[in-house]
Amino acid sequence: MSLPEIVSRGRWRAARAELLRKEEALRRARDALSAERRRLPMAEVDAGYVFEGGDGKATLLDLFEGRPQLVVHHYMFAPEWEAGCPGCAAFLDQVGHLAHLRARGTSFAVVSRAPFTRILPFKARMGWTVPWYSSWPSDGIRDFNRDFEATIVVDDEPVERPGISCFLRERDRVFHTYSVYDGGLDGLGPATSLLDLTVLGRVPEGSDRLRYHDEYED
Repeated sequence: MSLPEIVSRGRWRAARAELLRKEEALRRARDALSAERRRLPMAEVDAGYVFEGGDGKATLLDLFEGRPQLVVHHYMFAPEWEAGCPGCAAFLDQVGHLAHLRARGTSFAVVSRAPFTRILPFKARMGWTVPWYSSWPSDGIRDFNRDFEATIVVDDEPVERPGISCFLRERDRVFHTYSVYDGGLDGLGPATSLLDLTVLGRVPEGSDRLRYHDEYED
Protein backbone atom coordinates (compact mmCIF):
# COMPACT_ATOMS: atom_id res chain seq x y z
CA MET A 1 0.00 0.00 0.00
CA SER A 2 1.43 3.37 -1.03
CA LEU A 3 1.04 6.27 1.38
CA PRO A 4 -0.18 9.78 0.44
CA GLU A 5 2.29 12.40 -0.77
CA ILE A 6 3.95 14.50 1.95
CA VAL A 7 3.38 18.24 1.31
CA SER A 8 3.52 21.57 3.11
CA ARG A 9 0.70 22.69 5.36
CA GLY A 10 -0.35 25.27 2.77
CA ARG A 11 -0.65 22.71 -0.02
CA TRP A 12 -2.59 20.41 2.33
CA ARG A 13 -5.11 23.21 3.08
CA ALA A 14 -5.59 23.90 -0.64
CA ALA A 15 -6.12 20.21 -1.42
CA ARG A 16 -8.50 19.87 1.53
CA ALA A 17 -10.53 22.89 0.37
CA GLU A 18 -10.90 21.38 -3.10
CA LEU A 19 -12.06 18.07 -1.67
CA LEU A 20 -14.48 19.89 0.66
CA ARG A 21 -16.21 21.47 -2.32
CA LYS A 22 -16.76 18.00 -3.78
CA GLU A 23 -17.98 16.66 -0.42
CA GLU A 24 -20.52 19.50 -0.10
CA ALA A 25 -21.76 18.84 -3.65
CA LEU A 26 -22.19 15.17 -2.76
CA ARG A 27 -24.11 16.08 0.40
CA ARG A 28 -26.48 18.33 -1.56
CA ALA A 29 -27.02 15.56 -4.11
CA ARG A 30 -27.69 13.05 -1.30
CA ASP A 31 -30.23 15.40 0.31
CA ALA A 32 -31.98 15.84 -3.05
CA LEU A 33 -32.07 12.08 -3.55
CA SER A 34 -33.55 11.58 -0.07
CA ALA A 35 -36.28 14.10 -0.89
CA GLU A 36 -37.02 12.28 -4.15
CA ARG A 37 -37.16 8.97 -2.25
CA ARG A 38 -39.78 10.42 0.11
CA ARG A 39 -41.94 11.20 -2.93
CA LEU A 40 -41.92 7.62 -4.22
CA PRO A 41 -45.40 6.09 -4.63
CA MET A 42 -46.30 3.38 -2.11
CA ALA A 43 -48.11 0.06 -2.39
CA GLU A 44 -50.51 -1.43 0.14
CA VAL A 45 -49.54 -4.80 1.59
CA ASP A 46 -51.30 -7.44 3.66
CA ALA A 47 -50.83 -6.47 7.31
CA GLY A 48 -51.74 -9.99 8.43
CA TYR A 49 -48.42 -11.76 7.82
CA VAL A 50 -47.64 -13.75 10.96
CA PHE A 51 -44.24 -13.80 12.68
CA GLU A 52 -42.94 -15.27 15.93
CA GLY A 53 -41.09 -13.11 18.41
CA GLY A 54 -40.30 -12.85 22.08
CA ASP A 55 -43.95 -12.27 22.98
CA GLY A 56 -45.32 -15.00 20.70
CA LYS A 57 -47.16 -14.48 17.43
CA ALA A 58 -47.18 -11.05 15.81
CA THR A 59 -48.55 -9.57 12.60
CA LEU A 60 -46.79 -7.08 10.37
CA LEU A 61 -49.01 -4.41 11.91
CA ASP A 62 -47.82 -5.46 15.38
CA LEU A 63 -44.21 -4.79 14.37
CA PHE A 64 -45.04 -1.07 14.14
CA GLU A 65 -45.59 -1.04 17.93
CA GLY A 66 -48.18 1.71 17.40
CA ARG A 67 -45.83 4.06 15.52
CA PRO A 68 -46.52 5.37 12.00
CA GLN A 69 -43.34 3.97 10.41
CA LEU A 70 -41.46 0.67 10.43
CA VAL A 71 -37.96 -0.21 9.22
CA VAL A 72 -37.35 -3.95 8.77
CA HIS A 73 -33.87 -5.46 8.51
CA HIS A 74 -33.98 -8.65 6.42
CA TYR A 75 -31.29 -10.59 8.29
CA MET A 76 -29.85 -13.57 6.40
CA PHE A 77 -30.53 -16.59 8.62
CA ALA A 78 -31.83 -19.65 6.76
CA PRO A 79 -33.87 -22.28 8.66
CA GLU A 80 -31.09 -24.86 8.42
CA TRP A 81 -28.28 -22.52 9.59
CA GLU A 82 -26.87 -22.74 13.11
CA ALA A 83 -26.02 -19.02 13.22
CA GLY A 84 -26.86 -15.85 11.34
CA CYS A 85 -24.87 -14.19 8.56
CA PRO A 86 -21.64 -12.47 9.77
CA GLY A 87 -22.12 -9.62 7.29
CA CYS A 88 -25.64 -8.96 8.59
CA ALA A 89 -24.25 -9.10 12.13
CA ALA A 90 -21.72 -6.38 11.30
CA PHE A 91 -24.55 -4.25 9.93
CA LEU A 92 -26.77 -4.79 12.97
CA ASP A 93 -23.86 -3.90 15.27
CA GLN A 94 -23.92 -0.43 13.69
CA VAL A 95 -27.59 0.24 14.49
CA GLY A 96 -27.51 2.44 17.58
CA HIS A 97 -30.00 2.94 20.38
CA LEU A 98 -33.53 2.65 18.99
CA ALA A 99 -34.77 5.59 21.08
CA HIS A 100 -33.59 7.98 18.35
CA LEU A 101 -35.79 6.23 15.77
CA ARG A 102 -38.73 5.70 18.08
CA ALA A 103 -38.82 9.37 19.11
CA ARG A 104 -39.33 10.13 15.43
CA GLY A 105 -42.26 7.77 15.02
CA THR A 106 -40.25 4.90 13.55
CA SER A 107 -39.97 1.33 14.84
CA PHE A 108 -37.14 -1.02 13.91
CA ALA A 109 -37.38 -4.81 13.69
CA VAL A 110 -35.28 -7.68 12.38
CA VAL A 111 -36.91 -10.53 10.42
CA SER A 112 -35.29 -13.84 9.49
CA ARG A 113 -36.48 -17.14 8.02
CA ALA A 114 -34.85 -19.25 10.75
CA PRO A 115 -37.10 -20.65 13.52
CA PHE A 116 -37.23 -18.41 16.59
CA THR A 117 -35.68 -21.19 18.67
CA ARG A 118 -32.48 -20.74 16.62
CA ILE A 119 -32.67 -16.96 16.54
CA LEU A 120 -32.99 -16.60 20.32
CA PRO A 121 -29.63 -18.14 21.39
CA PHE A 122 -27.78 -16.39 18.57
CA LYS A 123 -29.33 -13.05 19.54
CA ALA A 124 -28.27 -13.63 23.15
CA ARG A 125 -24.74 -14.54 22.04
CA MET A 126 -24.48 -11.25 20.11
CA GLY A 127 -25.92 -9.24 23.01
CA TRP A 128 -28.60 -7.58 20.86
CA THR A 129 -31.85 -6.27 22.33
CA VAL A 130 -33.55 -5.18 19.08
CA PRO A 131 -36.93 -6.79 18.29
CA TRP A 132 -36.26 -9.89 16.17
CA TYR A 133 -38.91 -12.05 14.52
CA SER A 134 -39.01 -15.36 12.69
CA SER A 135 -41.16 -15.89 9.61
CA TRP A 136 -40.71 -19.70 9.77
CA PRO A 137 -42.51 -21.87 8.67
CA SER A 138 -45.04 -19.62 6.91
CA ASP A 139 -45.14 -19.73 3.12
CA GLY A 140 -46.70 -16.29 3.22
CA ILE A 141 -43.40 -14.67 4.08
CA ARG A 142 -41.92 -16.18 0.93
CA ASP A 143 -44.50 -14.23 -1.05
CA PHE A 144 -43.62 -11.20 1.07
CA ASN A 145 -39.95 -11.68 0.30
CA ARG A 146 -40.58 -12.12 -3.41
CA ASP A 147 -42.64 -8.95 -3.44
CA PHE A 148 -39.93 -6.92 -1.75
CA GLU A 149 -36.93 -8.81 -3.12
CA ALA A 150 -35.60 -9.77 0.29
CA THR A 151 -34.85 -13.14 -1.28
CA ILE A 152 -34.29 -14.36 -4.79
CA VAL A 153 -35.77 -17.68 -5.84
CA VAL A 154 -33.73 -20.35 -7.62
CA ASP A 155 -35.40 -23.66 -8.55
CA ASP A 156 -38.37 -22.75 -6.35
CA GLU A 157 -36.09 -22.31 -3.33
CA PRO A 158 -35.46 -18.90 -1.72
CA VAL A 159 -31.84 -17.71 -1.60
CA GLU A 160 -30.94 -15.49 1.32
CA ARG A 161 -30.33 -11.82 0.61
CA PRO A 162 -29.77 -8.97 3.10
CA GLY A 163 -31.92 -5.87 2.88
CA ILE A 164 -33.90 -3.07 4.47
CA SER A 165 -37.61 -2.44 3.83
CA CYS A 166 -39.61 0.57 5.00
CA PHE A 167 -43.33 0.71 5.71
CA LEU A 168 -45.89 3.37 6.56
CA ARG A 169 -49.04 2.76 8.59
CA GLU A 170 -52.38 4.51 8.27
CA ARG A 171 -54.57 3.07 11.02
CA ASP A 172 -54.77 -0.65 10.12
CA ARG A 173 -53.54 -0.23 6.55
CA VAL A 174 -49.85 -0.89 5.83
CA PHE A 175 -47.95 0.47 2.84
CA HIS A 176 -44.56 -0.56 1.49
CA THR A 177 -42.60 2.58 0.66
CA TYR A 178 -38.98 1.57 -0.02
CA SER A 179 -36.50 -1.33 -0.07
CA VAL A 180 -32.76 -1.61 -0.60
CA TYR A 181 -30.57 -4.73 -0.79
CA ASP A 182 -27.02 -6.05 -0.80
CA GLY A 183 -24.48 -3.27 -1.48
CA GLY A 184 -27.20 -0.66 -1.03
CA LEU A 185 -26.84 -1.18 2.73
CA ASP A 186 -23.31 0.28 2.69
CA GLY A 187 -23.22 3.39 4.85
CA LEU A 188 -26.53 2.60 6.57
CA GLY A 189 -26.93 1.89 10.28
CA PRO A 190 -27.09 5.18 12.21
CA ALA A 191 -30.59 6.49 12.96
CA THR A 192 -30.33 9.43 10.55
CA SER A 193 -29.31 7.14 7.66
CA LEU A 194 -32.30 4.87 8.28
CA LEU A 195 -34.69 7.82 8.65
CA ASP A 196 -33.51 9.10 5.26
CA LEU A 197 -35.01 5.93 3.72
CA THR A 198 -38.48 6.65 5.11
CA VAL A 199 -41.41 8.78 3.96
CA LEU A 200 -41.33 11.06 7.01
CA GLY A 201 -37.55 11.42 6.95
CA ARG A 202 -35.77 13.04 9.87
CA VAL A 203 -38.99 14.32 11.45
CA PRO A 204 -38.09 15.83 14.85
CA GLU A 205 -40.23 15.09 17.88
CA GLY A 206 -40.66 18.75 18.83
CA SER A 207 -37.07 19.78 18.33
CA ASP A 208 -34.51 19.66 15.55
CA ARG A 209 -31.80 18.33 17.84
CA LEU A 210 -30.90 14.85 18.96
CA ARG A 211 -31.06 14.08 22.66
CA TYR A 212 -29.52 11.61 25.08
CA HIS A 213 -31.44 8.39 24.50
CA ASP A 214 -32.78 8.38 28.06
CA GLU A 215 -34.32 11.85 27.64
CA TYR A 216 -36.83 10.93 24.97
CA GLU A 217 -40.47 10.35 25.83
CA ASP A 218 -41.61 7.34 23.77
